[in-house]
Parts: sequence; structure tokens; C-alpha cells
Amino acid sequence: MLKRSTALLLAILVAGSVFAQKRKHSKTSAHTSYKGLIMAGYQGWHDTPDDGANRGWGWYLDKGVFGPGNIKIDLWPELAEYPKMHPTPFKHADGSVAMLPSDQDYTTTALRFKWMKQYGIDGVFMQRFIGNTRPGYSRNHFNKVFGDALKAARKYDRAIAVMYDFSGMRDTLDIPVFEKDWKNLVDSLKITRGGNKQPYLYHNGKPLVVLWGVGFSDAGRHYTTKTVGKIVDFLQNDPVYGGCAVMLGVPTYWREFGSDTEKNPDLHALIKKVDIIHPWTVGRYNSAEAFDKYNEIEKGDIAWCNENHVDYAPTVFPGFSWHNLNARSPFDQIKRDRGNFFWKELSSAIKNGAEMIYVAMFDEVDEGTAIMKVSQDPPVGPSPFVTFEEGIPSDYYLYLAGYAGKVLKKEVPLPESIPLPKSGKSSL
Repeated sequence: MLKRSTALLLAILVAGSVFAQKRKHSKTSAHTSYKGLIMAGYQGWHDTPDDGANRGWGWYLDKGVFGPGNIKIDLWPELAEYPKMHPTPFKHADGSVAMLPSDQDYTTTALRFKWMKQYGIDGVFMQRFIGNTRPGYSRNHFNKVFGDALKAARKYDRAIAVMYDFSGMRDTLDIPVFEKDWKNLVDSLKITRGGNKQPYLYHNGKPLVVLWGVGFSDAGRHYTTKTVGKIVDFLQNDPVYGGCAVMLGVPTYWREFGSDTEKNPDLHALIKKVDIIHPWTVGRYNSAEAFDKYNEIEKGDIAWCNENHVDYAPTVFPGFSWHNLNARSPFDQIKRDRGNFFWKELSSAIKNGAEMIYVAMFDEVDEGTAIMKVSQDPPVGPSPFVTFEEGIPSDYYLYLAGYAGKVLKKEVPLPESIPLPKSGKSSL
């Protein structure tokens, strides 16, 4: 009996070894763990009619005719450093034509990764909506943006990983869609190849894949936690494309099944199977003072994760405004308060014991959460644009994020108060 059991164990070990050898991922990466890193979400949504993507004004426009009074963004990018820009129907106060960048241009992506290196932001999670992985111009665009980001990440030694957003997912119908897209990224873009020189982010010795939108209670989600579990199983155990670490984007009140969370114990069971969770907190508090209540929740979340051996990546965001996208929403809804709002989230997360941080977002100009450089001289007209307070330079939020990254890496101590820009320039 003992011999038979030993033979069976050896057979299982050999089979596991064969499966591991078949997997298409490199065994390691230039970025071997999320711990100690400050990462941001990166969308790459925006197009212009002349950039070759065949998506018109892309995410700059919802519907209708693009122009003053009809635009989706609340932040206008600062354009001084972009090598390539595109004319718009908007004008500045002096009558000059306002320009915008296109994410279809490699130079746009390269500049932003250059900023990441310059300010000490470790890398980004590339947002990838399930709906945009189906055949068409959108998939072509996002494949181009991802390829450009990989190239720029190699050039500037930044980490990169994919974050699938399940918004719009059609339950089990989209499991094959997901699997096909992940296989395409691995086979065509070779995102997890290249050994210790590749930029793809690993965690616990495996390539990290993020699944965002798990366990939310809103009625617009037509998929179940059980379906997400099947995708997790594929990523963890598929003999060729599996062997991945998984991070779940979950609701703010996931731990106690609060107002934004489905009342389903399977959610906690699934969380315990993955490597990292990432609660979504954008809009859950609207000032540094209101954050204090959430701060107690974050402490409890981290304690739960420590007890259950799951890593924790808190979300921080600098402010919020989506008035041009949603006119019923107040303009500049969550004010940045000269960086104090952002810094309180960052410093509190570190004090609470967070070992990694997720910034929402690097380039989200639609909802006013972007930390990249924003124009202090946007176009004039009926569409209002958020600008930073007087004396706050356009790169201040890049600076604050990078400073927090230095604290995470224990390169500098956590200061007692918010780091201030130096001589009007906030470069480290």
C-alpha cells in the first residue's frame, strides 16, 4: 500500500512538472513583487479623428458633435512636453487652437512612462474592459496601446500588468472571451516573456493578473462570483496559460458585506484563494476629514487580510470631477485641497501597514482623478475644466505619489506633514 501511495505521489509530481514546463510564462521578471511598489491605473482611452484608429474622438466624446459644451473630460492635459498633438474645435482665451494628445500615438505613452521614471512611480496596471476585447476597432486600439506601453515600460524600467474590468461582462458567455484574450496577450504580445529583463509585474513568483469588479451589488453587473471563480481557476491552474497570481478588485465594504457588496459568503471564500485584494474607494469619502471614518475600515481590512494570508493593495485618489461626462454631478465634486486629500490617503495607508498602493488613476481625465500633468490654462467656453489651486504646480500629484513610493521602499521616512513642492517645481 505504501509503495502504491509513493508511486501515485511521484506520478502527480511528474505531471505537475510537465504542466509547469508547458506554461508560456517566464519564471521571473524584472519586477518580482508588488510589495514596496506604488502603481497606478492606466487607461489609454483617448483618440482623435486623424490618429489612424478609426475611433473618432474616442473617449473624449460620448455622443453628438465634439466641441465646446460637448466633451467628456474634466481635466485638460498639459501639453508642453508632448511631441505630437492634434487640433480640436476648442480655443484658448487668446484665440489659439487648443490641442489634445492621442493614446494611439506611441509618443504619448512614452512620455507618460518617462514621467513615471522621473517621479518614482513604479508602473501601471493597464485597464482592459471585457467589451473591448471583442473584435473591432476598440480591441485594435487597446492592443496598440498595450504594445506601446510594454515598449515604454522596457525603455524606462517600469512595471506593467493587465487589469481586466468586468463592467459589461455577460456572465458565462464571456469566459471564453476572457480566456481567448489572455491567451492572445501571452502569445501575440508576449507580455510574460523575456526572463528577468521583462517589465511584466510578478507577485509570489508568478505573473500578476487583476480582475476588477468582483462582488459588487449594483444591478448593472450581469455576472456572478461563481463565474469569476472559474476565471480565477483558469488563471491559477491552466496547464499552459495559468500559473498566475491573481488580484481582485472588490467593493469598499467587502469585509462586512456593506452597502456596495453582494451578500454572498462565496465572495470571502474566493478572496481567500487569491494573492491580493484591492478595494475600490473612489467617491466613498469626499474630504480629508471624511476619510477618518474610512481609515478605521482600512485598518480592519488589513488585519483580516493578515489573518487570512492575503495581500492588500489600498486605493488612493487625488480628487474627483465628472461634470462634463455627467452634467447632474457637481463640478469639482471632491476637491484636491492642495494635495492634502491625496496625501492623507497615502500616508494613512502606509501607517496602517499597507505594503503596496494602487493610485486611481494615472490618466483618468474623464473623472478628474488623473495624477499626470494637467493644464492650468485650459480652453474657454461652456465646458468647465478643473485646474489646480494657485501655487500648485501641474506635476505635484506625480511628486506626491513618487514620494509615497520612496516611503514604501523605506528610502525616506514618512514626514509629519505633506511634502511641499520645491521652488515651484516638485521634481524629486
